[in-house]
Amino acid sequence: MQSFWAVIFYGCSSAGRAVVSKTKGREFESYLPCNEKNSSKMAKIVEFFKESYDEMVNKVTWPTYSELQNKSFLVLIASLIFALLIGVIDLGFDNALTWFYEEF
Repeated sequence: MQSFWAVIFYGCSSAGRAVVSKTKGREFESYLPCNEKNSSKMAKIVEFFKESYDEMVNKVTWPTYSELQNKSFLVLIASLIFALLIGVIDLGFDNALTWFYEEF
């Protein structure tokens, strides 16, 4: 039997959860099985970077160069339109406030 703090810090649990399938009867499978030995934190960090590299190289679908160019151009045009819109609104407020302060 593991202590409470070992369960909290290392992720092991002797508690079970019910199997979803009704054909299994009243069996329980471990929610977080304790079959893994407590590995060092450095080993976990190294494993994380290995899995991250593998995912970036083998599982991510990267855009082609032409797709990248098209989407970059689209972002550039949208940014310019947004900047013009904000500039027009700013100019309108500037003129309205200038008129207001000159009147009163």
